[in-house]
Amino acid sequence: MKLVAVLNGPNLNMLGTREPEKYGAATLDDLESLCAETAEELGLAIDFRQSNIEGELVSWIQECRGRAAGIVINPAAYSHTSVAILDALSAVDLPVIEVHITNIHRREEFRHHSYVSRIATGVIAGLGIGGYALALRAMAGILAEAGDEDQDD
Repeated sequence: MKLVAVLNGPNLNMLGTREPEKYGAATLDDLESLCAETAEELGLAIDFRQSNIEGELVSWIQECRGRAAGIVINPAAYSHTSVAILDALSAVDLPVIEVHITNIHRREEFRHHSYVSRIATGVIAGLGIGGYALALRAMAGILAEAGDEDQDD
């Protein structure tokens, strides 16, 4: 079973109470359950984590090298500020799908740019927490395709 890290950045621990008109009523626990159910359906294992600390996210990304098959990440506010997260994602050389609960392109101008998008295999934004299920489905497809290519060698 292939492992996918599902990493979440700052303030996502406040889901369900923080600006529910933007982020919805689902909590981080609800999001983790959705990801676990989707992963099980797809035959994936997940390592679901959230941190408000940039360095902790960087360390978790680095731990993925040689351990995980891919990363689904919502870097939240660090999307717009963190070269360190970009560098860590670049260094692990894994498929990355960036997820945002809201459509960052319909929000404040500073949110329109994401450093992570530069390295991401794909980006999903504005579909609520359902974007995570889509990201895991996409990751399963990417990993299956990569497995097919490995068999062709």
